[in-house]
This record gives sequence, C-alpha cells and structure tokens, in this order.
Amino acid sequence: MEMYKNVEIDSLDRQILSTLMHNAKMPYTEIAKKLYVSGGTIHVRMKKLEDAGVVKGYSLDIDYGKIGYDISAFLGIYLDKSSLYDEVARELAKIPEVVEAYYTTGLYSIFYPHHLPGHEPPAGYSTRQDPENWRDTTHRNVHLSAGKHEPPVADTGRRKLG
Repeated sequence: MEMYKNVEIDSLDRQILSTLMHNAKMPYTEIAKKLYVSGGTIHVRMKKLEDAGVVKGYSLDIDYGKIGYDISAFLGIYLDKSSLYDEVARELAKIPEVVEAYYTTGLYSIFYPHHLPGHEPPAGYSTRQDPENWRDTTHRNVHLSAGKHEPPVADTGRRKLG
C-alpha cells in the first residue's frame, strides 16, 4: 500500500477506480462480485476516495453530434496578463457551448473546447475578432473526430496518483 498526499491507495482501490472508469454506472454489488469482495467494502472504499478528493464527482460523456452540436473546436486564448484569467473564466462560463476551460502554459493562457450546432463552422469563425477588453488573441482549431481512452490506474507498482 502506498501513500499519496495522505491518501492510502492500494491495489483494490486501483481496481475499483479502473472498473468505474470503464463503466461509471456499474452498481457497487456488481463491482464487488467482479473483484471478489463485499458490496460494503466497495461502498467504504468509494466513500474514502470521495472524501480524500480522489473521486471528485460523476459526469456524463455526451455525444454532442447526436444532439445537434456537430462541430467541436478547440480555442486558445492568449492573455497579456495572467491577472485577467478570473475575468475571462467568468465570461467563458456564460457561454453555453463552452463546457470546460483550462489555464495552461505555452502559447495560450486558456484553452477550451467549444461545441457548435450545424455541420460547418459559421463564416469567419476561425478569424472572428473577440472583445478586446478581455481577450487579446484567440485561435480556433475545428476538430473533425476524436478518440478517447482512460488512463490506466491498475496496480503496476510504477504509477503514482496525485
């Protein structure tokens, strides 16, 4: 068993996380059968992982194309001053198509996915000028398809959480 930021993570915890990463709706009783432990053990372990902040929440993985948002774009925002980050984040939160934003290093200060209805980006989308009071430079890349994989959390003895 290893300690990561005051959280004890063992092989069973990693197996539980790995199982739920592949099917977050799997009932604890089914996980318990799969891992040869009691349902109560799974419940206690999950409570521990939630309380420690390892499991931060539960979310849906939506296929935006099937609900009319056929275009996904990644947008990068360059800010002259990092002090503008909070203001920009508040403004982005007001845009329904923006589902998350990341404060990053590199060319752009903020990078976020943006989902748009329709089959083609609006005319001028990639060169549209944004309000100068909070964005200096915005760059858009429309992506055509994406792959997704879950990072391994199986007990390899080499990977650390946290």
